[in-house]
Amino acid sequence: MTPFARSILQWYDDYGRKTLPWQQNKTPYTVWLSEIMLQQTQVATVIPYYQKFLERFPTVGDLAKAEQDEVLHYWTGLGYYARARNLHKAAQVVMNEHSGEFPTTLEEMNALPGVGRSTAAAVLSSVFKLPHAILDGNVKRTLARSFAIEGWPGKKQVENQLWQFAEMHTPGQDVDKYNQAMMDMGALVCTRSRPKCTLCPVQSFCLANKQGNPLDYPGKKPKKQKPEKQTWFAICVHEQQVWLEQRPSSGIWGGLHCFPQSDSSDISLCLDSLGVVDHQIMSQTALIAFRHTFSHYHLDITPVLVKLSSLPNQVMEDSKGLWYNLNKPNKVGLAAPVKQLLDTLNYELN
Repeated sequence: MTPFARSILQWYDDYGRKTLPWQQNKTPYTVWLSEIMLQQTQVATVIPYYQKFLERFPTVGDLAKAEQDEVLHYWTGLGYYARARNLHKAAQVVMNEHSGEFPTTLEEMNALPGVGRSTAAAVLSSVFKLPHAILDGNVKRTLARSFAIEGWPGKKQVENQLWQFAEMHTPGQDVDKYNQAMMDMGALVCTRSRPKCTLCPVQSFCLANKQGNPLDYPGKKPKKQKPEKQTWFAICVHEQQVWLEQRPSSGIWGGLHCFPQSDSSDISLCLDSLGVVDHQIMSQTALIAFRHTFSHYHLDITPVLVKLSSLPNQVMEDSKGLWYNLNKPNKVGLAAPVKQLLDTLNYELN
């Protein structure tokens, strides 16, 4: 065991997190679920979602048998919905190809949908104590500073360097504690903007600390200005029912339910596809526009509220959707801005 690993483990014994929900009564399913939820999402945000998800899907078999719509419903608000779709697919692979048991080799675990090398290693090291290195965002930051690894970790060359150091210092024993400790280090001590260097157990090893420039590591992603796009939501309402369409499984908001969208303020095509005729439109009002930001672009959304006197007779056959009941909400996955608008719609209708 390297002196670096020994210092990390000693710190974990004294200060590491040991009471998180997924650290209790560990199983491959619960640890895998937590690891997927924790990707790009903070612990405090994940905990209530994790608990509700497990209440509804207590086993991998329960998850595999569920409809994707319901899985997305329990994911609504967590974002990065491809994680939920892959989670569902992976559960079905575990049931159909591994007889309901999670694989115990890194290669097979890594092959599950949505499971990368680091996530696979995290599950196997945490549950089975297999000596595999991990490299999530917190670990990347701690290693980059400790060993002054220059460059943006999104570059393959830099990532490969980080993997080398991760593997070099991952011990053959107490690997479950060590990997948790490395995640805790990045979350609690070696934080992004205000690292607590005086509390760091590897301060004496840290090259960035010796250089006096820990914030220079890891290197920043090259900045590119995000393009801006516009869309109009057609919010068709009759009494307490709102029409939502299910989006294709690929692309933004894949598989989620959204309002019909138009590329211009003329939403007549959206209304035509719903079978709305002029005499059914009681009022049509543009609401306050707002911005929703994705990782690659900004989307400016203008909601248009259309109050109908009756439900349209016909919806086009290729249109997958439902009349969503505001009083008894359907258990379907909703895009974040859609959920935001639905939550405020009762105010607009009164």
